[in-house]
Amino acid sequence: MNDKLDEVERHFERLTAELSSPAVLADSAKLLKLTRERAGLEKLVETYRTYTKVAAEVASTKELANTGDADFKAMAKEELPALEATKAELEAALRLLLLPKDPNDEKDVIIEIRAAAGGDEAALFAEEVLQMYLRFAARRGWKAELVDSSGGNQGGLKDATLTLAGEHVYSVMKYESGVHRVQRVPATETQGRIHTSTITVAVMPEAEEADVQVKDSDVDLQVMRSTGAGGQSVNTTDSAVRLTHKPTGIVVKCQQEKSQLKNRAMAMKMLRTRLYEMELERLKNERDGLRKGQVGSGDRSEKVRTYNFPQDRLTDHRIGYTRHNLPAAMAGDIDDLFAALRTHFQAEALKSAGAQS
Repeated sequence: MNDKLDEVERHFERLTAELSSPAVLADSAKLLKLTRERAGLEKLVETYRTYTKVAAEVASTKELANTGDADFKAMAKEELPALEATKAELEAALRLLLLPKDPNDEKDVIIEIRAAAGGDEAALFAEEVLQMYLRFAARRGWKAELVDSSGGNQGGLKDATLTLAGEHVYSVMKYESGVHRVQRVPATETQGRIHTSTITVAVMPEAEEADVQVKDSDVDLQVMRSTGAGGQSVNTTDSAVRLTHKPTGIVVKCQQEKSQLKNRAMAMKMLRTRLYEMELERLKNERDGLRKGQVGSGDRSEKVRTYNFPQDRLTDHRIGYTRHNLPAAMAGDIDDLFAALRTHFQAEALKSAGAQS
């Protein structure tokens, strides 16, 4: 492990030197790329440097405990357990930091929420989950933007597309993809029976132009008048945009902005992201197989979570995590859930890395 960490530290130092060179400072794209790369290594390098200092202290304290006068021996033996515990903690942290990083963890995301089984109740819950994510984003200080939405017959949402921008957004939100199930008594239910409805959530890392190249000839552009709430321009100007990617049949639409130009730019961003997600899924399936039936595989056909309102209970089935106080969760207080998901999947990754080593 130390040899690998030594090489990482040398690479970090090379990046630091390169970032101050005139050639890099004059190239904004390269400067951004190297800055991100260095930032991604900073915590690992800092932890390793702390570890090497503590390891040296452990070695010298052990030596002192076996030599020298009685007072120094006693002092060294007293200090040694705490130093060894710190060293062990740092070793565990380094193993975690050395796990292969998801290259998309730093990216912003596009989230698609769709009502599935359950009719009007599913549409109402889709709206509530959208609001949950918006409130969670506000707590995190992320920028949220509703790009497109279609209302349900009796309120709620048939579907909605949301963008979230901020620090480490994808690394936090990526475990949300899948089928979310709600169990509760609908407002229209006169017999007090509990209904089960589902919605689907897809979280995709936002693709940059460098990630996906889209040919103009492959895209069919349609403009139309916006519908729904949106200001005086709604239903008066052809500002809404629909893009169809002819090779794949992917269709995206955006109508939130009053400007057709802004809607087109956002629609292109959404299209690139959908294509990027398609390519990531293809590569994942090639590398790992379909992995059907594996807990936590991220397959969107899985039921990942249940929101049981009569029992005031939220359960994530992938990790066996249950919490209560659903009103707080729907208000965006779900940091504990995301921490549990991250801890679980990091532990799984450590097990996998240990099995392969």
